[in-house]
Amino acid sequence: MLRFMFGAWLACTSLGIAAQPLDPALTKRIDGDVQSILRRSGTPGATVLVVRNGQIVYRQAYGLRDRERRLPARTDTHYEIGSITKQFTVAAILQLQEAGKLDIDAKLATYLPTAPHASEVTLRQLLSHTSGLPDYLDGPKIEEEATHPTTFTQLMARIDGKPLDFAPGSHWSYDNTGYILLGRIVELVSHESYRHYVQTHLLDRAGMKQTFTVADEASVPGMAVGYRHAEGRLERAPTIHDSWGWSAGNLVSTVDDLQKWNDALTGGRIVAPKSYTAMTTPVIIQQHSAEYGFGLFVDTVEEQPRIGHTGGSFGFTSANEYFPKQDVRIIAFTNNGDNPEPGEMITTAVFNQLFPAIAAAAARPSPGEDAAVTATTRTLFAQLQGGNEDTSRLSAKLNTKMKGGLAQRLSKEFAPYGAPTAFVFKGRRTESGLHWYDYLIQFGPGAQLKFAAGLDDAGKIGGLSFG
Repeated sequence: MLRFMFGAWLACTSLGIAAQPLDPALTKRIDGDVQSILRRSGTPGATVLVVRNGQIVYRQAYGLRDRERRLPARTDTHYEIGSITKQFTVAAILQLQEAGKLDIDAKLATYLPTAPHASEVTLRQLLSHTSGLPDYLDGPKIEEEATHPTTFTQLMARIDGKPLDFAPGSHWSYDNTGYILLGRIVELVSHESYRHYVQTHLLDRAGMKQTFTVADEASVPGMAVGYRHAEGRLERAPTIHDSWGWSAGNLVSTVDDLQKWNDALTGGRIVAPKSYTAMTTPVIIQQHSAEYGFGLFVDTVEEQPRIGHTGGSFGFTSANEYFPKQDVRIIAFTNNGDNPEPGEMITTAVFNQLFPAIAAAAARPSPGEDAAVTATTRTLFAQLQGGNEDTSRLSAKLNTKMKGGLAQRLSKEFAPYGAPTAFVFKGRRTESGLHWYDYLIQFGPGAQLKFAAGLDDAGKIGGLSFG
C-alpha cells in the first residue's frame, strides 16, 4: 500500500546546473533506476551527485526530505552520513601520527591504559576493524538506549568484562568500538575536544561549511527527516544521540560538502600521500584481503575496483564511492535506514548506467556451472528468505546452527531484498574442506548480493557466505 503512495510523489527536483552534464537519454535512465529503487525500498527521498574526471556531471534530488510536511528533497538537503564519519576520525589519527604525537602500531594501553583489552590491541587494529573488540552498539534495546545522552566511560562499560571476539589481527569484523576509542585518543593526544579537532583541522581545511553533527540537526535548515520500516510500515526513525554516534558516526552533511572532503582528502590537503595510501591499502588476514583499509572499504563492484564507504543510522543510509579505473565518484544520500541500503543500491545502479558494457559483462555467468547445484542453492536461498530451511540439503552441523537461530537471522537479512531477478554463477573454489559455488544474486537496479554455498564431499551444504 505504501509503495503505491510513494509513486505519487517521486518527482525529481534539482538546484544548480552541473558542469558538463550527462547526455539527456542517460540522465533519463539514471532517473528511472533511482526512482525504481526508491519505490521498491520505500525510501522517501534521496540526493545524488556524480563526479567524472574531476567535474560534476550529475546533481539531482528525488522525493521528500520530510514526508509529513510534504517538503521535497533538494540537492542541498542535509542527511546523516553515519559511518562515513569514520574516515574523518582516521584522518585525525593519521595527522597526529604525521606530527609525531602518536604511533598507530602502539598498543591502545599507551594512550588509554584502562580501556578494555588495552594491552592486547593496537591502534592499527582499531583502524582496520581487526581488534576483536565487541561492538558497543550491540544489544536488544540499542535504539531506545542510543537516543539518550551517554559518556565515553558508559560506552566502555558496555563491553567491559566481555572477551575478545577473536585474537587481535587474526580476523576482520566491522566494529564501532574501535572508532570510539580512536576519538578519545584524538582528544587525549591533541588536547582538544574531538568536535573542535574535526572542525578546525578537517572541515575548515577542506572548506566544508555545510557539515555538522546530529547534535545540530534541529538548527540545520533543510535537514531531512529519517525514516525506517517497522513491521512493513514506514515510520519516523529515532535519532541517535550525538554522544552515541560520536567519532564512529555523528556527522551530517550535503553531497556537495562531502565532495569537498573527497577532493581535499585525495588531493593531499588533509593527510600526506603516504597516509592516504595507508587508508586505501586493504589489510591482509590469513593471506586474503579483508577489503578494508583505514576507514575505507577497498573492494570491487561489477568486478571493478571501488574505494569508499557507506553510512547507516536509524533513519538514513548513504554511500560515497570512488571507481579509480573510471575516475568516477558517486555519492548518494537517502533518508531511509533500512537494509539492504538504498544509498549503496543507488550508487551501484548509477555506475551500471554510466558503464552498461561493464555491468553486462559482470552479469554473464562464468563457465563450469553445475545446473543442479545452482537449482539447489537457489531453492535454499528462497527458503532462507522465508525463514525456513530444507534440512535434507544441509550438513548436520549447519542444520544445528539453523535451528539454533541462524535461519531466523538470515531471513531478516535476506527477505527485504525481495525475489531475485537473476542468479548468476561466478565460479567455484575449494576452501576449508568445502567445495564453494559463488553466485551474484540480482534483485533489480542496483540491488545485488554476493552469495556462496559450500558443499561437503557428500554433496550436503555445509557452509554459506554472503556480502
